Amino acid sequence: MGLFNRKNTDSPANPAMAELGREFAIARRHGDRKTMRRIGREYTNTAQTDADAASFQHGQEAYDAIPPINPPRRNRRR
Repeated sequence: MGLFNRKNTDSPANPAMAELGREFAIARRHGDRKTMRRIGREYTNTAQTDADAASFQHGQEAYDAIPPINPPRRNRRR
């Protein structure tokens, strides 16, 4: 067990909602409003319990924990 170990052994109660949360986080990072709205509508139609909401949030946090990749800038002469 390391100091910076990010592995989490707890799994979401509803894996389908966790996947939906990951897709929502991806769309939010890429600025895809159309997909965000589609996933939001799907979430409101299918989420029925607090466990579903927690799974959705868990999926979002799992993707948000991954830092974005910034491509190197070229021609930065000074």
